[in-house]
Amino acid sequence: MTTAPRTPQIQSKLPKVGTTIFTVMSALAAEKNAVNLGQGFPDFACDALLVDAVDQAMREGLNQYPPMAGVPALREAVGAKIEALHGKRYSAADEITITAGATQAILTAILAIVRPGDEVIVLEPCYDSYIPNIELAGGTAVRVPLVPHSFRPDFDKIAAAITPRTRAILVNSPHNPSATIWSAEDMRKLEELLAPTDVFLISDEVYEHMVYDGRAHESAARFPGLAARAFVVSSFGKTYHVTGWKVGVVAAPAALTAEFRKVHQFNVFTVNTPVQHGLARYMAEPQRYLALPSFYQAKRDLFRAGLARTRFELLPSEGSFFQCVDISAVSDLPEAAFCQWLTTEIGVAAIPLSAFYADGFDQRVVRFCYAKEDATLRTALDRLARL
Repeated sequence: MTTAPRTPQIQSKLPKVGTTIFTVMSALAAEKNAVNLGQGFPDFACDALLVDAVDQAMREGLNQYPPMAGVPALREAVGAKIEALHGKRYSAADEITITAGATQAILTAILAIVRPGDEVIVLEPCYDSYIPNIELAGGTAVRVPLVPHSFRPDFDKIAAAITPRTRAILVNSPHNPSATIWSAEDMRKLEELLAPTDVFLISDEVYEHMVYDGRAHESAARFPGLAARAFVVSSFGKTYHVTGWKVGVVAAPAALTAEFRKVHQFNVFTVNTPVQHGLARYMAEPQRYLALPSFYQAKRDLFRAGLARTRFELLPSEGSFFQCVDISAVSDLPEAAFCQWLTTEIGVAAIPLSAFYADGFDQRVVRFCYAKEDATLRTALDRLARL
């Protein structure tokens, strides 16, 4: 008599994780033929010169494994950019690592430093990968809310959250989803707060080149007390409109980078070679990223001008490519239900801010993405004008 084969039962490491709101809303937008201003990616092409640079690298035979830490020319280009913009010199050899996107960079940084039982402070609302990353490392996420509606950091609450078990704090500026930015004063307050501690900083700066109205991006690299404890994360995908290429970068002191690379080499090892060479060549012209604020500010201003003709209350959009609005004067529906209704009945998809809070905190605010062709934005605004 043979024994029936058993199917092993898996015990999920992420039991609370399901289908993301971005997938749900994008699917609904496709079903209803709605303008998708929910998910944060451009609907326009990148510069053809960048594609040509990658194509050239492929044709030159640069298609085998690169060094584990990344192509030296790209790491050197990143180091030169950081020094020029923020006055901080990182060693391309020992302090800069190319990653398979910023999401992998953040996960790898967390896995490198967080042990079971450690606490990591996250500021809500926050990007959806942060909490699962911490849980995969065996850590505990300690959620500290940004001030509702203004989304400013509350340093008293951050200070109160720091305990002997605090291993790291995760900060994001320009901020997704609120489109706010941290000021130099904010960064100095964080520097002062962390000075007597052994707390690491993971600084998510993927929208670093999308800061508007003449303001500067205040990178953690600018502040010696932060840079000494920080993994500074950025994204080529966001900067050059190639989110699907999934290439990011981390700058950190040599001791932190050494631990980061121990994990990096065993979860991705390295990043595709020709794209790295193409990016390195493309970065030789700094204006290609220095022009980004004016490019996106024009889209922001177009979109805000159209929204001003609706009953939405516009919140500031200081950075990133997002615009948040208060829906209180438009609908009594909760945020998530309103986004479903807006997609189905008006034909424009948005994301509820409640999706960025663990407890689903609803403050009557939704997020639009304006990284779209002007024609796409005008179509969306024509539809929103019906509200």
